[in-house]
Amino acid sequence: MSDSDSFIDEVSEEVRRERLYRYVRRYGWIAILAVVLLVGAAGWYEWQKAQSRQQAEAFGDAILAALNEPERAARAEALAAIDAPSDGGRAVLALLTAAEEGSENPEAAADRLLTMADSQGVPMVYRQLATLKAVAIQDSGLSVEDRRARLEALAGTGGLVRLLAEEQLALLDLEQGNRDAALERLQRIVEDAEATAGLRQRAGQVIVALGEEPAA
Repeated sequence: MSDSDSFIDEVSEEVRRERLYRYVRRYGWIAILAVVLLVGAAGWYEWQKAQSRQQAEAFGDAILAALNEPERAARAEALAAIDAPSDGGRAVLALLTAAEEGSENPEAAADRLLTMADSQGVPMVYRQLATLKAVAIQDSGLSVEDRRARLEALAGTGGLVRLLAEEQLALLDLEQGNRDAALERLQRIVEDAEATAGLRQRAGQVIVALGEEPAA
């Protein structure tokens, strides 16, 4: 390579280097800002996870402490005083509180459950479970019409919830003296492929108690 070619290469390299430095001086702050934002976002995410974990642990500890109270009324009062960190947590708390209230204050338990069942912010599975538990509470103060309407709405859904609603509707039929309607519902439960063994057994026992034989 001649001296002139070497000189040209050196000049070209210097020009490229100078251009690179100019770009760095002009736009380097953007790269630095991006790195700072990424690091900050990662730190914030980890902090949020730690906060959520701490809240969940505190929530669980509070529930355990409440359930360790010796008296049912004291357990219900302690559970009602807990502040749940999420909609799902509030749903679980309402179910536990209503379970403790059920025998001592059935109307309050049913009202608590139906308030949750009618809340749009609560996951559907909890709302369905709350409805089933509310209509099953004795001396809840709910009218037969209200209980039947809520159960028929659940019976129109799919899966196990439908069958559990049918079971409660059969018991409601018996409560109203409609033996034939109850037997028909119970036989359908026994024959349903989606019914669990426990549900079939309960339905079969009621059928036998009514003087009939469950379907094979």
